[in-house]
Amino acid sequence: MSEFSEIVRVAAKGDGVTSDGRHVPLAAPGDRVAADGTVLAGPHHADPPCRHFPQCGGCQLQHLDEDSWHAFVTARVVNAATGHELVPEEVLTTWCSPPASRRRATLHAIRGKGAAVGFREQGSHRIVDQRECPVLRPELQALVGPLRELLEALGGKGGCDVHLALAEQGVVCELRKLEVDGLRTIERLTEFAQNHGLARLTVDQGYGAETQWEPEPATVRLGGVSLGLPHDAFLQPTEDGEAALLADAREWLAGATTVADLFAGLGTFAFGLAGQSKVLAVEAARDSHLACRAAAAVQGLPVHALHRDLFRTPLTTSELNRFGAVLLDPPRAGAREQCAQLAASTVERVVYISCNPSSWARDARQLVEGGYRLAKLRPIGQFRWSTHVELASLFVR
Repeated sequence: MSEFSEIVRVAAKGDGVTSDGRHVPLAAPGDRVAADGTVLAGPHHADPPCRHFPQCGGCQLQHLDEDSWHAFVTARVVNAATGHELVPEEVLTTWCSPPASRRRATLHAIRGKGAAVGFREQGSHRIVDQRECPVLRPELQALVGPLRELLEALGGKGGCDVHLALAEQGVVCELRKLEVDGLRTIERLTEFAQNHGLARLTVDQGYGAETQWEPEPATVRLGGVSLGLPHDAFLQPTEDGEAALLADAREWLAGATTVADLFAGLGTFAFGLAGQSKVLAVEAARDSHLACRAAAAVQGLPVHALHRDLFRTPLTTSELNRFGAVLLDPPRAGAREQCAQLAASTVERVVYISCNPSSWARDARQLVEGGYRLAKLRPIGQFRWSTHVELASLFVR
């Protein structure tokens, strides 16, 4: 009997798993594990590129080489499908974003003496004081050090959250749970924004975001259209991932004269599809809805924006039957109620984009039971070296 067990796969939370079912942290496929738990690196075990791994909870899989990480993303999506007896007719090549590509992130911080900024440790509230990050866009990472200095200079105690995103004009920064006390604090915040060329700086003291600095309206480019970027609006994590998702949507929905884009957000897919279809963009978040509507009006695009909460009031079967195709990109909870209406509709094609394979598989089961077939499935990994995976799928009636 061999003294070693071999890692044969990586489980959903990132542990390596042996053929006899042992879970081994930080092990890659092909690693060998001794009886005492010692891991001997195999051909797919990579040297982590970040000094903070594995303490930092932002990444769980930096010990995997590229092939193994791609295989992990693929397996997570395919296993979610097969677990609900869904058999895709075609599993397309997995798309994974490269290092230094994340254009949005929420970091956590401690202010005052000994200020720290970074992601939290895995399974803990402790903050890893971030000195490097191979995941974030350089424009975002370059602000971490100056933010640490700012929060130390502001003094006081307690924590706050730092949301960073990349707009066309530069970085937008929102400091959440930060009390602004006195004129000197306001002056320091303004100086920080000016000195570091921020596109916008906002502070949320618990009553909503208040803009401290925005020399010109911050915008983002989606589907070839520039539109206003509201506070805390959703963006796909990476630009390359967004482009890959949009390319699939365009190809799969080609020829559809009318498309309903559900959970449309700012219009990431609506504007990308507007060149080939008339699009109804349905969104519950008011600021995102208004930004989408304004951009469509200014550009004269065939995008009609509708403000509606699809969790409480999904489009009905009779409403859906007016469209040749539907695209939906719901939050992690999925779209159970909306998919029930879709399953009973006559819509020919449905593109379902998801950031949660589990809720997607549940919803997809409804569609298949309603007469759709899962024609295409593409695993997506926009969260580099993370166990968080996404997907794009096409259902055809």
